[in-house]
Amino acid sequence: MKSSFRQSIAYGALASALLCIPSMAAAQQTPAAQGDLAEGADIEEPEEPESPSAGDPYTIVVTAQGRAQSLADVPIAVSAISGELLEQAGTTDIRELNQIAPSLLISSTGNEANGSARIRGIGTVGDNAGLESSVAVFIDGVYRSRSGNALSELGPIDRVEILRGPQGTLGGRNSSAGLINIYTAPPEFETSAYGAFTYGNYDTIRAEAGFNVPFGDTLAARVDGVYFKRDGFYNDVINDVDVNNRDRYLVRAQALFEPNADVSFRLVADYSKKDEACCAATFVQPGFAPLATVSPGLDPYARPEPGSPALTSTSNPIVNALLGLGQDPRALTQDTFNRDIYLTPGRTYDGETEDYGVSGELNWSFGNASLTSITGYREYSNFQGSDTDYTTVDLLYRAPNEFGGARYFETFTQELRLQGTAFDDRLDWLVGGYYANESLRVQDNLRFGEQYGNFVNCRLAIAINPALLNPSADNCFGQNILALQGANNGAGAFGPATPLIIAGINNLAQVRDVGGTGDIYNQESDNFALFTHNIVHLTDKLDLTLGLRYTNETKDFDATFGNDNTICPTNRALLSPLLQVPSLAGLAGGIISLSCQGNSTSELDGVTLADTRDEDEFTGTAVLSYQPNPDTLLYASYSRGYKAGGFNLDRSALSNPVFFNVNTLDPSSLQFAEETVNAFEVGVKYSTRPFSVSVAAFRQEFSNFQLNTFNGSVFLVQNINSCGTDLGGADMDDSATTGACDPDDVQPGVVAQGVELETTVSPVRDLSFTFGATYADTSYEDNLIGDDSGAPLDPALRLLPGDNLSNAPEITVTSSVSWTPELTSSGIRGLFFLNGRMVSDYNTGSDLLYGKEQDAYVTVNGRVGITGPDRAWALELWANNLFDVDYTQVAFNTPFVAPQQTYSAYLAEPRTYGITVRAGF
Repeated sequence: MKSSFRQSIAYGALASALLCIPSMAAAQQTPAAQGDLAEGADIEEPEEPESPSAGDPYTIVVTAQGRAQSLADVPIAVSAISGELLEQAGTTDIRELNQIAPSLLISSTGNEANGSARIRGIGTVGDNAGLESSVAVFIDGVYRSRSGNALSELGPIDRVEILRGPQGTLGGRNSSAGLINIYTAPPEFETSAYGAFTYGNYDTIRAEAGFNVPFGDTLAARVDGVYFKRDGFYNDVINDVDVNNRDRYLVRAQALFEPNADVSFRLVADYSKKDEACCAATFVQPGFAPLATVSPGLDPYARPEPGSPALTSTSNPIVNALLGLGQDPRALTQDTFNRDIYLTPGRTYDGETEDYGVSGELNWSFGNASLTSITGYREYSNFQGSDTDYTTVDLLYRAPNEFGGARYFETFTQELRLQGTAFDDRLDWLVGGYYANESLRVQDNLRFGEQYGNFVNCRLAIAINPALLNPSADNCFGQNILALQGANNGAGAFGPATPLIIAGINNLAQVRDVGGTGDIYNQESDNFALFTHNIVHLTDKLDLTLGLRYTNETKDFDATFGNDNTICPTNRALLSPLLQVPSLAGLAGGIISLSCQGNSTSELDGVTLADTRDEDEFTGTAVLSYQPNPDTLLYASYSRGYKAGGFNLDRSALSNPVFFNVNTLDPSSLQFAEETVNAFEVGVKYSTRPFSVSVAAFRQEFSNFQLNTFNGSVFLVQNINSCGTDLGGADMDDSATTGACDPDDVQPGVVAQGVELETTVSPVRDLSFTFGATYADTSYEDNLIGDDSGAPLDPALRLLPGDNLSNAPEITVTSSVSWTPELTSSGIRGLFFLNGRMVSDYNTGSDLLYGKEQDAYVTVNGRVGITGPDRAWALELWANNLFDVDYTQVAFNTPFVAPQQTYSAYLAEPRTYGITVRAGF
């Protein structure tokens, strides 16, 4: 890691110093820059005062509770970012919101579709499409099926709002951790046009343009387009291509119809496409993660001793096997953040993504009531090829075609809200309904490579006796296998079973370029909800808010499998009798498992499964708020959240490969339960023109927390709970049978608690700065169990009890400073903007294995330039990750390089910089 912890401290001091630097956003923009706004936030701009001190404070109108209220009246923890701040920060997709919102973390892994958002440390790993996101994403009020579906160009944005904590009482899709609401720039009743062009390092080219045209006083239309192309951050040395490039575009067209003051209808249609190679990874080295070293007994669950050799060194026996099979040694010795990669010849990460849809929003006011209707239809498709083992050795791959880890979503949503007042405005009432239909198809062609059988035989040789290792031989034993047969045709190393073991080893060596030929998973989801949200004004200063929601979720699942791995059933029939022999069960089971890994077996070829699940859940909220004056609000709240259960769309969850029986497959084994949360929060807000601050303290208790983790071979999905009785460490051993709990003693398994602070200060019109800080202790409880029936925790998760969740730093600080001084009397202004984000240490692996740690770091972005009168033109120089700080998004177990494990990591973006010119009227 280039940036040591000491450097991080220095950068942290610099980021803190940003708070004292004059800033550029004009004071009238500051309230929306980073404060507590909420859904539907708008800023009414009064006439410009004669001087900064003579003006009235801006009125911030929000509709977070479904009705127009001033900011100080809204007892909800929400961060909001204005379109102008997003432009200054260079934000073009939701991952870049990390730099602005301290409680938010968005990352992506092996595929652009795998994006994952976390709020207060809570999120869902996105690699398995069967799991919905803990943090829901809405664009113009329309739900995006998974967080990764929103990882694309956004175009011009009006504002972004991040609601923290469980949501859903007011409408839209349920979410257990929070919401991200993105509002694109709407049509206006003035003629305008704009264009922007950016050129930067990595041959970055980004062009954006749009125009807005009114057609009389009742109809206006707007069209925006974005094109973005950039070279990749990784250099594939073997295949002479770059990876993690950008080649994408977006077109969005809108129409706004306002026939009178009571009716408004907005129609939005958009289409985006990406044709890119994603996502490469490098080996984790001790220079970055000091615990990425050989552990005692080569046990990945044992804490390595200081000064141990690197996992990528030849002290790790599996590395010798990789090298013997042709692994390029440079990949094993270079720095973690050297972005040269050494893949299998001919393998590629090429992929394609299409995303398009149409939505309509109707707002109709009549008397003391109003109706809102939001209708949306969307389609999303993605496929991505991959060298899935990330090595030069050909172990595992997906071909880049329509079956290459492909996802297809077709979604229809309809939301209706009716609201009004009663009892002389003592009651603000709201009732509504929500319906969503989602068709999901996942297609996969994951296959073993040409060298898979040879490599896994090397694993067996190491397990039996490392001296037997001969990677140059087809079965990785060669003549050394004679040592197993015994002299003069004696009993051999395994007694009478020796011929069977040797035959199994030789069969395993023939597992070459076999596996999935086209697995198809279909899931049809119907979700409907009825909800009400009411504010009772007990006095002029004291309010009671009560909300209730009923949700019904039905999911129908079916799957059809295609596979041509005939070695698996052959070895199963050959070696299954040895599973009854205690001294041979482990070795025989290992050969079967490696032959049939992930249920890769021709026994599944043509097999079809089907299942269904139905859920009913009540959720709601209760808030007591007190407003002693118009600028101050104190509140205390309780809310219950919910996230639907579903199906693990990974065939490996069907059965243990060793005991697999196609005639007894139970599709219910793919199910996981719904996730629920009870959340408590107290907060205070103070908001005036020159200064605003909000503080919230929270505690969230999650039951059936949905955890998805990759253990080096398969994806595991478990509902994490805890046991009220001490399990005596049985949840932290390597047995899958110990650590059960009485079902009546099951308790929440994950708790997130902490404090959030956000402030905005604007002492004069052209100066402003923001500061945000989050302390979140987001941890697993002790005595963990695998589901609410009290089943034991999977041993692959035995490091979880009592530790923090992955990608959940305890401390996060963000700050920004901005300054837009007037340079000439004609209206030309300067532009100076910096923002920073500091996070404390955290582990990036969902299984919390040692060596996946990420040290504290600070990232700083900056932009300087000049703008013309009324922002008619601009010239800007910018840099993201200004100090080129190296950090990872996620570290993971290198596939199949187990049990002598190595780790690979998806790296965050390096420093980027460039120049942008803008013009418009």
